[in-house]
Amino acid sequence: MIDYIVGPFEYSFMVRALIVSVLVGVMCPVLGAYVITRGRAFMGDALAHSVLPGMVVAFLLGISPFLAAVPAGIVIALLMGSIARRTGVSEDTSIGIIFAGMFALGLVMLSRASNVTVNIEDLLLGQVLGVSQNDVYTSLGLTALVLVGLFTFHRQLVYTTFDPVGAKVVGIRTGFIEYVLLALLALVIVIGIQAAGIVLVMAMLITPAATAYLLARRFVGVMILGAILGAISAVSGLYLSYHVDLPSGPAMALVATLMFALAALAKQQWRVKEAVA
Repeated sequence: MIDYIVGPFEYSFMVRALIVSVLVGVMCPVLGAYVITRGRAFMGDALAHSVLPGMVVAFLLGISPFLAAVPAGIVIALLMGSIARRTGVSEDTSIGIIFAGMFALGLVMLSRASNVTVNIEDLLLGQVLGVSQNDVYTSLGLTALVLVGLFTFHRQLVYTTFDPVGAKVVGIRTGFIEYVLLALLALVIVIGIQAAGIVLVMAMLITPAATAYLLARRFVGVMILGAILGAISAVSGLYLSYHVDLPSGPAMALVATLMFALAALAKQQWRVKEAVA
């Protein structure tokens, strides 16, 4: 049993994968708590797909794709919010337009770039076992930025999440706080793409936070419990990837989904017992 637990981390690539996986498992649900409470689940998926052109440009320049994805993600996130405010179309509509357009642009760029040998499957499904030392440092730096942002703007974010009208009345710049949330979300998604990939980062962002939402009574509790569940999902998926030869991103998503199913079942049973009592 000890060898089963410790054995994988005799390899340096597994240690790097563990660090990045834990960062993803913790940070994605923390931001996910704001996302699901605001009803913005689609936003995370759209941002994950929309950073593809920036990553392709990075491949062409020979630099880390995640370094290019950071500014690309922030710009796209702010653009999504700006289109909804300036054109009058619904927010979901603006998100869908940018989502489809930017992802299509990224695929076209990838198909035309003959000197880029990256596997599109690795981008879509993640390849945490292949992260480099520089990727680990990048993830740690981005995580630090997110934590600083959350510490600085947590009160305003919570206020605008639950009472946007009241937040305006007391003088909080709700539009600015909205852009702050989008920028932080972009940073977290860039971290998550390394482990879960473009397609499955949505699962790490939403599912552990939704599970915590079923179990916790206070918003801070949702954030803390979501981070714990996310870390468990990430590490469990990493072990499954190593021992059972499963792709790491889908394995993490499946563990997170299983925990949500168990929590939903337990919640339903509790409601039935409470109704009977």
